[in-house]
Amino acid sequence: MRIASYIGLVVGLAIFIGLIVWQGIADLIGLLLSTGWALLLVPAIWFPTVLLNARCWQLLFAPPHGPTFCQAFHAQWMGRAVNTLLPVASIGGEIVKARALILWGIDARHASASAVVDKTVQALTMIVWGVIGIGLLASMSLDDELALSAALGLAILAAGIAGFLLVQRAGMFRIMVRSAHKVTGAKRIEEMVGTAEEVDTAVRNLYHNWPRVVRASLWRLAALILQTGEVWLAAALLGFPIGIFEALMLKSLSSTLSDAAFVVPNSYGIQEGAFVVLGALVGLAPEFALAISLAIRLREVLIDVPGLLLWQHAEGRAFFRRRKEAENPQSME
Repeated sequence: MRIASYIGLVVGLAIFIGLIVWQGIADLIGLLLSTGWALLLVPAIWFPTVLLNARCWQLLFAPPHGPTFCQAFHAQWMGRAVNTLLPVASIGGEIVKARALILWGIDARHASASAVVDKTVQALTMIVWGVIGIGLLASMSLDDELALSAALGLAILAAGIAGFLLVQRAGMFRIMVRSAHKVTGAKRIEEMVGTAEEVDTAVRNLYHNWPRVVRASLWRLAALILQTGEVWLAAALLGFPIGIFEALMLKSLSSTLSDAAFVVPNSYGIQEGAFVVLGALVGLAPEFALAISLAIRLREVLIDVPGLLLWQHAEGRAFFRRRKEAENPQSME
């Protein structure tokens, strides 16, 4: 998976750079700078989605093992930053956010189980989000052939998610640990089988509480819909305003495609290509569509970079605390 992520990074960056060179670096920079400081409102209008996603994840814990909202918010922020900025195939961030909660005292089994279920909710909600985008594309009669192709791709993605659910039901963590033990034969891994089965049980119990899963999914869907605001605002600031439903269609299909291409870190090139193709359907010239994509990437600098630094700060504190405890074992008594 790591090799695929690095290959995806190279391919994505090649597309990303190619599109920018095609439209002219100076022209794109001039277009973005023409908005002035107002462009900073684009990541500001997006930021509340982090709060909604934190609430979604907080619901996916069996009481009383859940984190506080503040803990869920900070861990979600770190996880998103890792998934966005590092070549981790959108999986490493889930590990980071679960680990953050463990460092803060949340039971490891429940933190791990909730991270898996939260990732599943993300995927299932993205299917609904994609259906909304395809429905708008079809209702606007913009490109029926593209709508049909998108529906087929979404169906394939849904089949993959269904497979992921079946693996969870069969005991994903137990399967992973036993497979690792067969390969390595390590005694330490064999001792983890019992813990893995406990995590699998926690995962199944979370799904049994389906009202909480549904509520969490609604919070996640609300966050996705709210993200439409950044596309609508960026287009308006760049001097080519579009309707809210057009912005919804652009955001839905571009983000669904970006999530499907998870091996490409941060969907470099994928998001830009999607905006150029889909933007043309609503009358956006390529340079404007590309500028909108670059404008919404401002949040990666203003929001995700601080999240990455926050993660490093949390890991650093944990490291020095462990070293201090090792040097002064009596302080633990």
